[in-house]
Amino acid sequence: MPESPVPESLTVRYLGGPTAVLEIGGVRLLVDPTFDGPGEHPVGDRALTKTMAAVAGPGEIGPIDAVLLSHDQHPDNLDDGGRAYVERAPLTLSTQAAAERLGGGVRALPNWEHTELPRPGGGALRITGVPARHGPDGTEHLTGPVTGFVLTGDGLPTTYVSGDNASLDVVREIAARFAPFDVALLFAGAARTPLLDADLTLGSAEAAEAAAILGARQVVPLHFEGWAHFSQGRDTLAEPFAGFSGGFHLLGPGDRVTL
Repeated sequence: MPESPVPESLTVRYLGGPTAVLEIGGVRLLVDPTFDGPGEHPVGDRALTKTMAAVAGPGEIGPIDAVLLSHDQHPDNLDDGGRAYVERAPLTLSTQAAAERLGGGVRALPNWEHTELPRPGGGALRITGVPARHGPDGTEHLTGPVTGFVLTGDGLPTTYVSGDNASLDVVREIAARFAPFDVALLFAGAARTPLLDADLTLGSAEAAEAAAILGARQVVPLHFEGWAHFSQGRDTLAEPFAGFSGGFHLLGPGDRVTL
């Protein structure tokens, strides 16, 4: 029997926090843009503290076809520099709430619905909105809506971008429709704030469990450093993935990997 074609590669350039540039099938995507330097970012009567400077500015990342924005209501996923970038981006895919608040080129991509971006060599990259739960079940009225994304296309690696999801049940729901995955970009960090006495994103151990549920061949963590409210980080990620049978890529800011 003829061998199955080898999927084209995905290149991930990690910029710090949740922010990464993805290149897949000739399409360039920017995940959750954060470009500010260290400092305080108000969230209502609270504040989130950014602890790491951006490693690249908007003018240094090259042209982007679309922004994948998990949500707009928290500055660790969209800071001031990120908001300015979204204002001039050709297309941003996000939640309905983000589309209503930000306007312009921000477009809602509801759960399980998809849009397609043309590839330079022909064909399309399909982007599907998938659920994300930013904390324990029943706290959505406090944390607000969040979305994740699945990237697919002929000859392309099936890729999951989790967004700020803390629920393994949500991961199972996504896996039931799309697994196995070639690549999983998992937002980790076990984010915690005074808002809730609970993790608002996956912890390190949960990220490893999510990778197993997804049947992921390669994993790149995001959203695990650069903000003071991340309760776990680089030093806690490696151990849970010690027995992971696929590739685990714990990148430093500015690093890139081709998968």
